[in-house]
Amino acid sequence: MKFISWNVNGIRSILKKGFLDFVSGEDPDVLCLQETRARPEEANLNLPSRHAYWNFPEKKAGYSGTAVFTKTKPLRVSYGMDIPKHDGEGRVITSEFKEFFLVNVYTPNSKRDLSRLGYRREWDRDFLAFLKKLEKTKPVIFCGDLNVAHKEIDLTHPKSNHKNHGFTDEERAGFDHFVKAGFIDAFREFTEEGGHYTWWSQMNNCRKRNIGWRIDYFLISPALRPRLEDAPILPGVMGSDHCPVALVLKD
Repeated sequence: MKFISWNVNGIRSILKKGFLDFVSGEDPDVLCLQETRARPEEANLNLPSRHAYWNFPEKKAGYSGTAVFTKTKPLRVSYGMDIPKHDGEGRVITSEFKEFFLVNVYTPNSKRDLSRLGYRREWDRDFLAFLKKLEKTKPVIFCGDLNVAHKEIDLTHPKSNHKNHGFTDEERAGFDHFVKAGFIDAFREFTEEGGHYTWWSQMNNCRKRNIGWRIDYFLISPALRPRLEDAPILPGVMGSDHCPVALVLKD
């Protein structure tokens, strides 16, 4: 079973950049998108033989948003965490399948001036509690743009970015808490070395020079580890400032 997660940096934009060819070629069982920046009627996106679920901000157009496209119809789909202060920006979609929950998330950015760092810490705490509550019923897969590089090997210049958004001690501690709670960073089960990134600044030719950050992830409950077959990053796929990440589970 193949899952793909991708921050597309605007679904309407990426549709003009080979997105449908990518989906057709990879043919994932489940496709999770972040930063869609559109309502479904604005996107005009049709993926045959897939069930589509969208979550988008209550007010602001062209901001945030998530979507899930799946071949198998979920048993149930919910939106948000049922916490009003977190649920107005279209950041979470939870799909329940027979053997697991799949949570697609676009984690809030702390902002360059760190003005949203306090809120981000609240988010990380509440999101982990949300995941652990789901896990009481069945295993959990969660994926998306988590807006944090966990370790120094997850970005090119850790020392110069130590106090910058996406690599503050507070944000990294938030990820630590996911790991301490038992969730497994699937990519790191196969790859120990650095130099593998999922986001590159659009300035100074950073992507071509591979000056980047790994901020997009799949994490899984320990119960799913025996089924974990692969968790690659797909840096050659263009169209967004992020690249897709994938997860493959044995049947």
